[in-house]
Amino acid sequence: MTKTTMQIDTSAELLENDILPKCREVHTNPETQAATAHDMPKALSEPMAKKSPAQWAYERIIMYIQNFEKQLDNDHEVGLGLAGGMTGVIKIEGLGYYDPDIVTYYGMNEGGARTQLIQHVSQMNVTLVASPKHIDQPEPNRIGFRLASALDGEETA
Repeated sequence: MTKTTMQIDTSAELLENDILPKCREVHTNPETQAATAHDMPKALSEPMAKKSPAQWAYERIIMYIQNFEKQLDNDHEVGLGLAGGMTGVIKIEGLGYYDPDIVTYYGMNEGGARTQLIQHVSQMNVTLVASPKHIDQPEPNRIGFRLASALDGEETA
C-alpha cells in the first residue's frame, strides 16, 4: 500500500508563490536547453516585488547571457546587437543597472572602441550574438558566468 501525503499551503505561501518569477520557453529543436533548465542564481528565485524594474531586468539578462554562452564554442564570445541606430555589435565586457529603471551595457564595438549603452527598461531590445573572440586570446571571455556568480554573492562583477 502506497502512502500519499497532501501538502497544504498557508495563505502566505500561496501569495508568495504567486509573485515568484515564472518563465517558459518552447524551441523547435527538442535538444535546445531552456535558459531556466540550469541552476538559477539565487537572486532570481527571490520575489520580484522587492526589486526595481532595472534590477529585475539586469538579473534576467544575466541568466540569458549565461545560457547563450553555454551554447558557444571556444572561438566565440557573446556580443550584443542593438536594434535601431548604427551601433553594430558590442562585445559585452560588463553589465549594470541604476535603480529604478536604467540598465547599462559596457563593451567594445567591432572597431575596438570602448562602448557603453545606457537603456531604459521600457526600451529594452537586445540581441545576443556569437562574436569571434580576439585572435590573440587563448580562451573566450565568459561574462555570463561571472555575472551569475556575482548574483549569488560569490564575487563582484
